[in-house]
Amino acid sequence: MSMILFACVVRVRDGLPLSASTDFYHTQDFLECRRRLKTLALRLAQYPGRGSAKGRDFSIHFSSSRDVACMAICSHQCPSAMAFYFLETLWWEFTASYDTTCIGLASRPYAFLEFDSVIQKVKWHFNYVSSTQMENSLEKIQEDLKFQPPVVLTLEDTDVANGVMNGHTRMHLEPAPNFRMEPVTALGVLSLILNIMCAALNLIRGIHLAEHSLQVAHEEIGNILAFLIPFVACIFQCYLYLFYSPARTMKVVLMLLFICLGNMYLHGLRNLWQILFHIGVAFLSSHQILTRQLQEKQSDCGV
Repeated sequence: MSMILFACVVRVRDGLPLSASTDFYHTQDFLECRRRLKTLALRLAQYPGRGSAKGRDFSIHFSSSRDVACMAICSHQCPSAMAFYFLETLWWEFTASYDTTCIGLASRPYAFLEFDSVIQKVKWHFNYVSSTQMENSLEKIQEDLKFQPPVVLTLEDTDVANGVMNGHTRMHLEPAPNFRMEPVTALGVLSLILNIMCAALNLIRGIHLAEHSLQVAHEEIGNILAFLIPFVACIFQCYLYLFYSPARTMKVVLMLLFICLGNMYLHGLRNLWQILFHIGVAFLSSHQILTRQLQEKQSDCGV
């Protein structure tokens, strides 16, 4: 059985995964260990250069220097010296392949996924080359570990984050999902154009009525608001269609209600067909907002 099962390279300052090995282990314990590794990666800046989080069947080892850290999941049979020698080798390979500017400017997970081939090659070498061939290097690493022992954690300690204390309620931490809206449709573009047109009509009529009312009387303040509130609601509908917003359904219903009530209040200043047009556009926009779903950007890239 392989002793080094999974490896990845992350950016220390924010835990952004830069590259990782493609793994084929799907046991529950291994997947749980990977989850804890991702959580630990977010907090590497809090720890010294080397550390281990040990569990019953698997251990997580990490080694960081400057802004790059290498992490690995190993079986419990893997000696610590071999794990850290592997991570050190991986670190040198990665920093020789990519300069600090590229690493610092990386903005998406697994930006250097092509490095997987190097990870696999180094992992294979450590898993299948006899330890006697690496004896001198392992002795040097063992000496380093005596003088600078790595920080030792338990796998449970990796969940002590974001105010969740060990021994209390555990939080299932996953990387924050990166959401984006589905592509805009032709009908959606039409709804935006009609909504902007309705908003412009409401604004023009509202301003015109406000100028007239300020010179003549104050009784028409309700009519002015009945134009200006639907104007704001139409603009906000455009925003809700283009951008994600929490509690979207409730906001859509509220904007639709404002537009319908405002136009009903304006009966007499607008004829029936004008009112139906404004309300129809509002319903079309509401439908387009609610049917344009979020799509989750897959960031794991199969690793």
